Amino acid sequence: MRFPTLVLSLICMVFTAGAASAERRVAFVVGNGTYKHVAALPNPSIDAKAMAGALRNVGFEVVEGSNLTRDKMTEKLLDFGKKAQGADVAVFFYAGHGIAVGGTNYLLPIDADIKSEMDVKLGAAINIDLTLDQTMSDAKVKLVLLDACRDNPFAAKIKSNAPSTRSVSVQTGLAEMKSGEGTLIAFATGPGQTALDGKEGGNSPFTRALLANLTQPGVELQQAMTKVRAQVQEETNKGQLPWGNTNLTGAVYLNGAPAPAAPGTAPAVAAAAPGSDVELEFWRSIKDSSKPEELNAYVAQYPNGQFKSLALARIASLESKPDNATRNLSTGIDPATFKDEANQVTEDQIGLDKGQRRDIQRRLNGLGFDTKMSGTFDAPTRAVITRWQAARGYPKSGYLNRLQHKALLTEIVAAPPTASSDEERPKRRATSGGGQQQAQPQPQPQPQRQYQSNPDPAGAGRFIGGVVGGMLR
Repeated sequence: MRFPTLVLSLICMVFTAGAASAERRVAFVVGNGTYKHVAALPNPSIDAKAMAGALRNVGFEVVEGSNLTRDKMTEKLLDFGKKAQGADVAVFFYAGHGIAVGGTNYLLPIDADIKSEMDVKLGAAINIDLTLDQTMSDAKVKLVLLDACRDNPFAAKIKSNAPSTRSVSVQTGLAEMKSGEGTLIAFATGPGQTALDGKEGGNSPFTRALLANLTQPGVELQQAMTKVRAQVQEETNKGQLPWGNTNLTGAVYLNGAPAPAAPGTAPAVAAAAPGSDVELEFWRSIKDSSKPEELNAYVAQYPNGQFKSLALARIASLESKPDNATRNLSTGIDPATFKDEANQVTEDQIGLDKGQRRDIQRRLNGLGFDTKMSGTFDAPTRAVITRWQAARGYPKSGYLNRLQHKALLTEIVAAPPTASSDEERPKRRATSGGGQQQAQPQPQPQPQRQYQSNPDPAGAGRFIGGVVGGMLR
């Protein structure tokens, strides 16, 4: 009697395989790095290629592109929108520059040349909310992955060209986005924060964690994203915590659900309540954090979570007074350093010449904030200054004032940087035991990838009119 049972099992397997193969999976994967008007990003195209390969391996039809102009990005989005209509699962992955203006997120094609807010709204950048709505709204499950939370390279121009009668909101990183039904949105870091780009020629920490966890066999999507958060936080020494917003209504598996128990075997012991283990792991990873945005990420992910009251209490405590550990990082620092804002005017008042700017860059390198010692405060240097300010608890702007400048000089006075040329520094880095002596035993952060972005899914029949119309509104 075992033969009929075997035949029946084989028939079930055939039907199961047929159902799996019938599931329509479509992905849009693009990495932009070779920008024409701002500093290039070395890794987005590498990130996109790796992600496209991973998704193809688990059955996705991938619309892929690297270093696309606005016209080419529009072509790819049109193609993706058509393919995503009625799809069972649609994935949108973007790596590269993104910006947030007025609370709205935009992706930047490589030919973007933005001088004002009007340039953004007239189509030089691609509105993420509108794009997702027009390409993915008909898909049953929508997964949006944005490795684009870098500093806005056009922020200074947009602000300087704003009408004198009103202010323009140009923020660091990307703005928060809400997910619709059946949608999971994941950012490389929290709203208003910037993410790391990783070593040149490799993957960013966020993409590397996605590749390691997203398509693991039998791993549910939200559990995979929890592992992604934990991996990025560990790799960056708690310097970066991916953030997300989800409104999924069921379990989602990108590489097959766990196999059911064989007939006649005892059922597995029931796990804890759905999501409890995931929530506990998330809470453990951020419960001792001194960053309110990380605790806010927990509250956003688990609005009814068992640790919500503890998270809110800690947030209130952190926001009421600066971290004493941060204040004590250097002795003799004026308390006003922690509240006085810095901008282009305050930095100009210091009167830094090129040699002094190069000295600041050397000192930042000595503290583990990697930047080129060019003597010019370009966008990458501004991003590094912002990271240094964030790590010390100073107001983040990317510019210095007299107090912050004095604090920086005091901080590493015990280990003054040695004079060296830019050409010598890479060689010294490659030599084991070489390099400058660091005044602080801090791990060296990876270079920042500068960019930002944001999502929200949708369909394609109305894509052309919707996108063009939205850009011209």
